[in-house]
Amino acid sequence: MEFTYHAKYMHQSLLLAQKAADEGEIPVGALVVHNNKIIGKGYNQVEMLKDPTAHAEMLAISAACATIETKYLLDCTLYVTLEPCPMCAGAIVHSKLKRLVFGATDDKAGGCGSIFNIVENKRLNHQVEVVQGVLEADCSALLKSFFKKLRTD
Repeated sequence: MEFTYHAKYMHQSLLLAQKAADEGEIPVGALVVHNNKIIGKGYNQVEMLKDPTAHAEMLAISAACATIETKYLLDCTLYVTLEPCPMCAGAIVHSKLKRLVFGATDDKAGGCGSIFNIVENKRLNHQVEVVQGVLEADCSALLKSFFKKLRTD
């Protein structure tokens, strides 16, 4: 798939990340696409829901499974603004997503290439195709801006 196709959906994920930031959440947005249609969306809601598992990816995966009424997302792509953590990477593998596209890498908690590479681990029963760095500068800038503001407030 070409970069502009991925950029279109990453841009929409960035809008969800901005919504998270506006609500005081770490700005991460995610969506699941199947046959060029968005079937699940999510943005971080950890603080609002008081739930450490309410990451953008987890919410988008749950919404997508509900939409197509299955626990597997075999022909789907997950777009997320930040490299998923190990918890989310596990959910990506268990939901059998075909592809993961992310923007910024996470050198502190990345589970898809930076620290761990859970989604491509051959010892697991499913591996996920990974495309990284789509709109990376925009995704990183939003995160940096959020944390800078947090430190100055």
